[in-house]
Amino acid sequence: MRQICKAITNVNRKGRFVRLLLLAGTAISAPALAQEAQTDAADSDPNVIIVTAQKRSENLQNVPISIQALGTQKLEQLGVANFTDYAQQLPAVTFQALGGTPGTNVVYMRGVASGGDGNHSGSLPSVGVYLDEQPVTTIGGNLDVHVYDIARIESLSGPQGTLYGASSEAGTIRIITNKPDTSGFYGSVDGEVNTVRKGGQGYKLEGMINAPLSPMAALRVVGWYQRDAGFIDNVPGRRTFCGTATVDGEGNTNGCLLDGISVTNTAFVKEDYNYTDIYGGRAALKVDLDENWTVTPQFMYQETKSHGSYGFDPSVGDLQVQHFFPEFRNDKFWQAALTIEGKLGNWDMTYAGAYLDRKTYQSSDYTDYAEAYDSLYQSYGGLANYFYYQDSLGRTIDPRQKVIGSDHFKKLSQELRVASPADEAFRFVGGFFYQYQSNLIHQDYQIAGLAPLLSVNGQPGTLWLTQQKRVDQDYAAFGEFSLDISPTVTLTAGGRAFVYDNTLIGFFGFGRNPAFIQGADDNPPPNAAGSSRTGVAACFTQSGVRLREAQLAGQANTSLLPPAVEGSPCTNLGVYTNDGVKPVKASGSGGTYRFNATWKPNSDLLAYATVSRGFRPGGINRRGDFGAYQPDFLTNYEVGFKSTLAGGILRLNGAIYQQDWKNFQFAYLGPNSFTVITNGPSARIRGFDIDASVSLDRLSLNVSGAYADAKIRNNLCAAIDPTFTCAGGGNEILAPVGTRLPITPQWKMSGTARYTVPTGTGKVYGQVNGTYQSSASSDLRVDFAAAQGRLEGFGQVNLALGGEWSAFSIEAFVRNLFDERGQLSRFVQCGQCTQRPYIVPTTPRMIGVRAGAKF
Repeated sequence: MRQICKAITNVNRKGRFVRLLLLAGTAISAPALAQEAQTDAADSDPNVIIVTAQKRSENLQNVPISIQALGTQKLEQLGVANFTDYAQQLPAVTFQALGGTPGTNVVYMRGVASGGDGNHSGSLPSVGVYLDEQPVTTIGGNLDVHVYDIARIESLSGPQGTLYGASSEAGTIRIITNKPDTSGFYGSVDGEVNTVRKGGQGYKLEGMINAPLSPMAALRVVGWYQRDAGFIDNVPGRRTFCGTATVDGEGNTNGCLLDGISVTNTAFVKEDYNYTDIYGGRAALKVDLDENWTVTPQFMYQETKSHGSYGFDPSVGDLQVQHFFPEFRNDKFWQAALTIEGKLGNWDMTYAGAYLDRKTYQSSDYTDYAEAYDSLYQSYGGLANYFYYQDSLGRTIDPRQKVIGSDHFKKLSQELRVASPADEAFRFVGGFFYQYQSNLIHQDYQIAGLAPLLSVNGQPGTLWLTQQKRVDQDYAAFGEFSLDISPTVTLTAGGRAFVYDNTLIGFFGFGRNPAFIQGADDNPPPNAAGSSRTGVAACFTQSGVRLREAQLAGQANTSLLPPAVEGSPCTNLGVYTNDGVKPVKASGSGGTYRFNATWKPNSDLLAYATVSRGFRPGGINRRGDFGAYQPDFLTNYEVGFKSTLAGGILRLNGAIYQQDWKNFQFAYLGPNSFTVITNGPSARIRGFDIDASVSLDRLSLNVSGAYADAKIRNNLCAAIDPTFTCAGGGNEILAPVGTRLPITPQWKMSGTARYTVPTGTGKVYGQVNGTYQSSASSDLRVDFAAAQGRLEGFGQVNLALGGEWSAFSIEAFVRNLFDERGQLSRFVQCGQCTQRPYIVPTTPRMIGVRAGAKF
């Protein structure tokens, strides 16, 4: 209680969007869906859940796709506040937490995971995330939208084929907010304090106000502040590196003595190292222009400040690390969106446009890299004798690195959609979609005191620099027809034609000592790593030839072209033309589809069969000797049913499927530890989803589960081999045919039991919630997965006891009752850093109190 009291004390480019608004104002269409879905009615009756997954407002039981929805009431009952909270309740959804830091999760569905995703220069996501009508899918980590005053979260499993595009290859998650309401003024405020076992204290304060401005307009404003308690300790440690080289009888170096530079982390020792602050707000204005047309501008801002490490090192201790540099990540974004809904005749029209701006800035400890490579090169005398980690006087310096990184991500999306009347026998939904995404990427690997001539040119102390601009554009036209061929049978067919155009330009690599001349004798080192081929050496000169080749050819003029991306010394990632260096480009076109047959013999039973196809665009490898990687496609074959039984007491839904994932995109560390993306083998995924709920007078039960058996159908080779035999040229099999895809467990389940007792003007309740997932491989590559360690299966039990009245509620809760150390992901800091695999755990047992008021 003392800890909880302590927590209570603690509580004490925009021009482009203007053009978007102008364009939207002249748009004559946009699909009118009742997005402000009937949350009260839907939540009061578990058999009436309204969703808009098919771009129409429909009862979930009438939607012939595999979909799970968490409504307002369910989200509040489960205490959901962020992505990790609701992902644990959705059996078809898994994720890989890249370092565990909030906002870096890569989302997967139904086992469609090859691992290695999330690199800012890598593949686009395979699962789309939407905030209302607008996609907020981002490269390099899921946008972790705070969950408060949310109407529902919809999880659409499998490729949707028609209505969703490029990054919805394996499924789609939709976060639907509550919309402004002209019926009256009301609001809510909610607070929480909690304490974490082996950790600190956390708290949360949230509020909402809905204010009618006139009979035709209303404003809704939401705000929040949350502190997530830390529970991982940075404990005292020391690293000692190679110093004196040892030699054999012939005078050749054969090892080293660990008598070199020795460092401690005393300045960074801290308990409860990994705490997080999240704050932000959301505002929406709804204006009914007349009885047919509504305009809804929305704005959201959120900032997440993460501190410390979110993975622990089991070789050090439970929930402990030994890190030597500052670690933090600031992630802030804002989104401005505009939705125009209306009717032309009896057709619904919708325009949905948005502009998203996301900036991240982080500092990471990279000491593990120095430790691993000092050991790797021990037979050469270690880093001190193999590389040139020296200051300007030639003295060996501390080889540890820290990484300063930032991304500036922007997304503009626009969709224009039309829908025919829902009550007609022949129905149509279709429209056009455009999306522009750009990311300015900065990664600075720093060694304190590194000599300027050994650093990246113009940036003393920088061993390696990545400074790039990435642009991904998508265009699509889509349409879907449904025909009721009888009172009980409906056929649906649709397609989506797409064009993608992706580019990448900039710099990556080491510096180039100006005194170093390619091919000359008695040269000084080209840079601290001794690399004479990458980085500045590969930059374009005024003649269009790369610096390395120009010097080999003896050209007198080796002046470099100005950098294409500001902040870099020159450009080595691009294509030389007479007009200067242009971006490397990957483009293509194609189509996806969905065919569906639905049989609904009565209002309580629906059965369906679906064939659908999803895709993910191709892209560019930074290494010029690896060409562009191609799109990958996922074809889904599925049959399912939805039923409401026993007079509405029981709801039982299920689906069984097979998915064929052809030549999936696979990222791995290629030559010289460069991340390379290739089209690997194909995979086959078989499984089923099931969702059941029982609603009695006082007792409600819900159980959902998913099974996924995902295996590759060809060998995964170390080098590209279209035959997948992995033979010749030093090639080898990294994963043999039949190897299971990583990250996703075969089994994942969740269940909730809630018992309510009326008491006067209110009610009291008790709730038990449980989740379980089986074990999974941490990586597709067999040897690497063994070194990194397997993701162990785990279960978690959550309890709640509370009371609700018309204007007030209070609840005591325990999350992770048995203090399970659930493993959300495993990772290493670098490809050679398998001596220190980290585990990203679930939060240890949390005890807390939350209270809320409505007015």
